[in-house]
Amino acid sequence: MTTPTTTPPTAVSLEAARAELRRLGCYGLAAHAETLLSEPWLARVIEIEATERARRSLKRRLDNARLGAFKPIADFDWDWPEKCDRAAIEELFSLAFIEEAANVVFVGNKGLGKTMLIKNLAHHALLNGLSARFTLASDMLHDLAAQDSTLALGRRLRRYTGPRLLAIDEVGYLSYDTRYADLLFEVITRRYESRRPVLVTTNKVFSEWNHVFPNASCVGTLIDRLVHRAEILTLEGESYRLKEAEERAAQKAKARGAIARKKR
Repeated sequence: MTTPTTTPPTAVSLEAARAELRRLGCYGLAAHAETLLSEPWLARVIEIEATERARRSLKRRLDNARLGAFKPIADFDWDWPEKCDRAAIEELFSLAFIEEAANVVFVGNKGLGKTMLIKNLAHHALLNGLSARFTLASDMLHDLAAQDSTLALGRRLRRYTGPRLLAIDEVGYLSYDTRYADLLFEVITRRYESRRPVLVTTNKVFSEWNHVFPNASCVGTLIDRLVHRAEILTLEGESYRLKEAEERAAQKAKARGAIARKKR
């Protein structure tokens, strides 16, 4: 019986070590990998460097994402909204929509957790090695409109078109002029063409976006590019923040009542 030929394990280990050392930027060690391969500390050095590189990368991406504070998805009250497709939302955390370049739009009144959802999705993408950025629609558009030259605008646009995932919060809460509509159109178009999806929250159905961007001729095309390959998820119900505020007020009133009774 003929024994099949195989690559010697040492050769495979050598090439793997060289590739990993180069990936980690340890070019001096990579150049001497054949000599160092038998050293017992080499694997540990690679492990330490890889772990530190991953830590620095995650910190850099978290800093650039500008997520701010947010509650974890485990705290989301799925029973509160009167309408909420939990299965569809949980499926988004597979991040398949990013690979498919499919936008996700959450439509609903304020206080239903739309911001919490897109921040958690962006954070999950970051933990899985992707770049992401969160921004209020107003902050992004004011930032872009403030650029005083075409060159400066081009550089600043990359802040919003470069990340693999962009989360735009609160489209529809303010009304904008044509210049701002054109800037949002530019962001959506560039991301559409580069197959980089956006997460959007809005309190307006698309038929009302002409009130958000009155007199802007690009609104129809903007919506068309936003919803192409998109997942549109609607949340309905009363504000959860209002519910929490009422509960806090009731608890404080109860505590004050208990203190007053003790003083009698």
